[in-house]
Amino acid sequence: MLSTTLLHKNPSFGPCFNDKNVINGHVMDSFAGLSLFVLVAEARSFASAARQRGITPSAASKTIARLEERLGARLLNRNTRSVSLTAEGEQFLERCRRIMTEVAAAERELTDAHAAPSGRLKVSLPLASGLMLPVLSAFAHRFPAIELDLHFSDRLVDVIEEGFDAVVRTGSPADSRLHGRNLGSTRLVCVGAPAYFARRGTPQHPDDLSGHACILHRFPGTGLIERWPLPTHEGGTEPRLTAAMTANHLETILHMAIDGHGIACLPDFATRDALDHGALVSVLDNWNTEQSTFWALWPSHRHQQPRVRAFVDFMAGHLLPEPSQCN
Repeated sequence: MLSTTLLHKNPSFGPCFNDKNVINGHVMDSFAGLSLFVLVAEARSFASAARQRGITPSAASKTIARLEERLGARLLNRNTRSVSLTAEGEQFLERCRRIMTEVAAAERELTDAHAAPSGRLKVSLPLASGLMLPVLSAFAHRFPAIELDLHFSDRLVDVIEEGFDAVVRTGSPADSRLHGRNLGSTRLVCVGAPAYFARRGTPQHPDDLSGHACILHRFPGTGLIERWPLPTHEGGTEPRLTAAMTANHLETILHMAIDGHGIACLPDFATRDALDHGALVSVLDNWNTEQSTFWALWPSHRHQQPRVRAFVDFMAGHLLPEPSQCN
């Protein structure tokens, strides 16, 4: 941090410029001096900095001298052979670098705001193609200059190490290196075909599932069976399920349930059309209240590029019927 002595002598180099400097037009002169100081300090040479700026070494030296005079502190040690930083110069250089970074970021944001999103977008998505594909197709039509690089997986990817621009996942974000936006919530629904229930009866309680054929989902990445969120009573254990069939593909499980092979527990977005058309009937709805949330996540240390912002905004508006808008 810049010493309090320097800030007291010239408050215009604190967090904001004062009105007097704005009125007198000194802000731009001061900023030019700051940027030239950074060039000289990093090159350890007035001549090198002057070449980059397109001025003479003498003009560069005079500019830095005026800067030092305004600050009331020597920033550079000069001799005929080299230039080095004083202790005050070291402090001031760190502050100037942060200022330059902020200005560059502000310029990028203004430029990006008017630029059409384009370029390669590497995204990791969950294995829920029935939900994802229509939205991804609509996004590709809306932003044809963006090259989608899509990776479908149920494993927990390392967004930064694996070079993803964004990921879509369920569950609460736990990585402090990532920014997140809530895309909406879903829940699992127990469903079966009307013909199946006519043949085997309709379960009224989770315990009744022990006498039914159940179609179970196995996670491809881990091999674990997905649990059905149906406690037998408050605080109780989950019901014992008899597996008539197991698959690691949601669309397969949906098809088998519609064809009457048993009861399945599937995300509500996967069963919506079949329920609306009467191909499936939901059961045990009062026992199933758990929800899971889809999140878009992207690296927090990067400037959010237009293509990433476009993707996150589009998914938030189109992935689920009533997405929640969060940070």
